[in-house]
Amino acid sequence: MTHHALVPFRRWLKPCGGVEKLLVVGEEVGKGEIFNCKMCGQCVLHSTGMTCPMNCPKNLRNGPCGGVRANGHCEVIPEMRCVWVQAWERSQKMPTYGHELHNVLPPLNRQLQGTSAWVNEFTGVAETPPPGWVPVAEIAAGSKK
Repeated sequence: MTHHALVPFRRWLKPCGGVEKLLVVGEEVGKGEIFNCKMCGQCVLHSTGMTCPMNCPKNLRNGPCGGVRANGHCEVIPEMRCVWVQAWERSQKMPTYGHELHNVLPPLNRQLQGTSAWVNEFTGVAETPPPGWVPVAEIAAGSKK
């Protein structure tokens, strides 16, 4: 979703440009320290209870794997609390965005790894699905023809 009032500034936000490099550093320092952000380039912290789903050892972006232990810990790293248990608990405390935990996210575009999620969101790049991905709605619409 591009903010029309800021469109004139898009030219400064070119991928790998100077402004983006500064924002990447800002994101790495800010989001990295506070949320253990993994710099995927398509940030969904607001819809996952401010929990970075990329901390899941299986990189699951739409919920737990089914191997969550009874104590809420990860099946892969038993001493680590499941990212999705944390996301659920935290989203329950977020009146504005908490419900977004129920939204199904498209697959991560790995080509955006290490880029600024802020720039990608502003320029619309974050909404671009990875190559080859077809949304379920489009598949369903095609089968009706």
